[in-house]
Amino acid sequence: MMKTKGRLAIISLIAIFVLIPSLVFAQPGGGPPPGGGPPPGGGPSTTTSTGSVRLNNPLGNDVSVPGLIGRIIKAILGIVGSLALVMFIYGGFTWMLAAGNNEKVKKGKDILVWAAIGLVVIFSSYALVRFVITSIGNA
Repeated sequence: MMKTKGRLAIISLIAIFVLIPSLVFAQPGGGPPPGGGPPPGGGPSTTTSTGSVRLNNPLGNDVSVPGLIGRIIKAILGIVGSLALVMFIYGGFTWMLAAGNNEKVKKGKDILVWAAIGLVVIFSSYALVRFVITSIGNA
């Protein structure tokens, strides 16, 4: 019973920190233009004045392969960073609720130490990826 509640709590925290923000953030420039007419991008496809159908790029008009790869890697690193935050919270609760039990205190400390190491790895990989992507983009 207790393991089920713990798993439910972890899943709930993941949903709060990872899934909910993506539902709340608005798209920049999503409203109609000042002069009226359809909004920029116009959805998946638009019909031009000549009657031909033009497909719009859902990623934007200025997307290059290195830029797309950079966006994907940044998104993955953001999710992993959120998971590190969840592990910090879980480790802190484990340590606080140990009630003097040395094994639980050690488990909480280990979780916090490994979450900190993971955060260092995440920041290092972000810096390395940013350097590589900007180097490729400038080449």
